[in-house]
Amino acid sequence: MILPGTTVCVTNPEDTYYHFQGLVQRVSDGKAAVLFEDGNWDKLVTFRLSELEAVQLKPER
Repeated sequence: MILPGTTVCVTNPEDTYYHFQGLVQRVSDGKAAVLFEDGNWDKLVTFRLSELEAVQLKPER
């Protein structure tokens, strides 16, 4: 289940953000707004839920 705060990976190979991981900010009408942060840029992009997959984060040592 994808809820706000979930880390997700883009699974649509046709998308520019394919395999990028981001943080879900909001979910509405079968779509999710995902925040991508990298160095000096932040980008908020909307995807259909079918294009996203929840990522299981591993604990740091």
